[in-house]
Amino acid sequence: MRIFHLLLTSGSMVAGLLAFDVVAETSSNSSLVKKQVSDYLTADRLDNKTPYLLPQCYTDPVDDSGSYNPCYACHTASKEPNYFSDIDVQVAYNMPEPGVHNSWENVFKDRTKAIEKITDDEILNYVRHDNYSSHNGEIYLAEKLKNVPAEWDRNKNGQWDGYIPDVWFDFDNQGFDHDPSGNPTGWRVFAYYPFLGTFMPTNGSTDDVLIRLPEAFRELKPGEYDQETYIINLAIVESLMKQQDVVIPEVDENRYGVDLNKDGKLGKSHLIRYEWAPLDKIYMSYVGQAKKQLENKQVHLAARLYPEGTEFVHTVRYIDVDDQGKTSIAPRMKELRYGRKASWRTYFNLQRYVEKEEKERYDFPERTKTVIGNMEEGLIVPLGWVYQGFIEDKAGDLRPQSYEENYFCVGCHSGIGATNDSTFAFTRKLDSGHSFQNGWYHWMEKGFEGVKDHVREDGQGEYAFYLEHNPTGNEFRTNDEVRNKFFNPDGSKKPKAFERLKTDISYLLMPSRERALTLNKAYKVIVDEQSYTQGRDVVITPLKVVQKDVQLYGPTGITDVLSYY
Repeated sequence: MRIFHLLLTSGSMVAGLLAFDVVAETSSNSSLVKKQVSDYLTADRLDNKTPYLLPQCYTDPVDDSGSYNPCYACHTASKEPNYFSDIDVQVAYNMPEPGVHNSWENVFKDRTKAIEKITDDEILNYVRHDNYSSHNGEIYLAEKLKNVPAEWDRNKNGQWDGYIPDVWFDFDNQGFDHDPSGNPTGWRVFAYYPFLGTFMPTNGSTDDVLIRLPEAFRELKPGEYDQETYIINLAIVESLMKQQDVVIPEVDENRYGVDLNKDGKLGKSHLIRYEWAPLDKIYMSYVGQAKKQLENKQVHLAARLYPEGTEFVHTVRYIDVDDQGKTSIAPRMKELRYGRKASWRTYFNLQRYVEKEEKERYDFPERTKTVIGNMEEGLIVPLGWVYQGFIEDKAGDLRPQSYEENYFCVGCHSGIGATNDSTFAFTRKLDSGHSFQNGWYHWMEKGFEGVKDHVREDGQGEYAFYLEHNPTGNEFRTNDEVRNKFFNPDGSKKPKAFERLKTDISYLLMPSRERALTLNKAYKVIVDEQSYTQGRDVVITPLKVVQKDVQLYGPTGITDVLSYY
């Protein structure tokens, strides 16, 4: 499938499609409702013309107490081959004209009464229920997609043409997933530093991420799975994405014919040495069947780019609380997100795309952007990736996201300064050689306790740096629990708290029992409403710092420009 990027005027829609509102079902109109819900899920349409501009983008960073800068976490001077250096967004509301109005109505609603109606026991029972798989080895959503419901079948061909979940969450001590028969699925889970702000669990959700490389990366001989080969290729990808050396279990380079540690000979190695400068004729290589494909130009290799066929699964979950009040990742999923690199883009291709988009933004400020795709096959971003997601229905079961609901996720993956090949998590993976199981494990096996603060390129702790510029630890300045942990009433830092953060990020990332339960309840209200297109951020009371309208190209009030790196 060819990749397209459309810039649509604010009044345009994908041709020939009708918009329907979702209405509550009653006994008298159930057939009509079924049709309306179906059309809502399958229509390639937008109500919100700019779903890629998140509620955080409308935050007023200035109040009576001073100026804050949560924007730098996403919008920053980027690294090649990400040419979306969007540092200008920190200082001005640079967005298309239709985007000046904030369409995320949920952030202005008061949820306190609805939250009070949900008891602690009810929400705990809810978040502890696994809505993904059963004890007898069945993935609920996969089984449902095998006989796809008519209201999910966008192209009416009787089958599901998108991603069918195939992760079993049965990991060995190296993070590899296995199906009920014990066979490796190719998926490998990894531990990582949660992204700044919204994605820190203290602000509402836990999550996990898995990676899978194509079959050739898992094979030494054609058609034969070889785990050591796969371990090496994953480490090579990690090295290229992070642009640093990666420690591996000792291997014999003679088995692969590749000098992995770059010592000029083939022998025993426990290191993937990062040295890649093709203009100086310094190269790196995959191993096994992927090496052969690389030599035949069937797959590609470059710094900060994944090979084509790379897949990610990302689950967003509730927060569990045990009897001692400790919070952790919950079994229940809010969302299941999937991404696949469908095609290769060279550095030149990526630079040209950004140049064209910048020209379009300048020449046609009234136009908004969208991407080709649909809810069944996924949305296709010009960077070469396909993204698709599933989210809770009113009963708490996972259902496909609509085009508009998917676009909420795609917005961040289609071009901001902080991403690497349109993704976030893998370059934030805990480093091999310094972490439990070299960073290949699931949060249910081990939490954030004892994990040191991520060190920025300037030597500062990443989370500490974020708190210094955003004392509540979020974009909306609503997390008083974090503020009170790390700052005195006069705004001065608590030295002991920041010292603890250096060696234990759980002190920041995990909320208290009371906060976790309240956040879970607030999100459950959104699930009951099915109002995701109005915003899915966890909001308890109306967000006062979020503006309903902003001035096009007007100043944000931020004067201290910061860097994510």
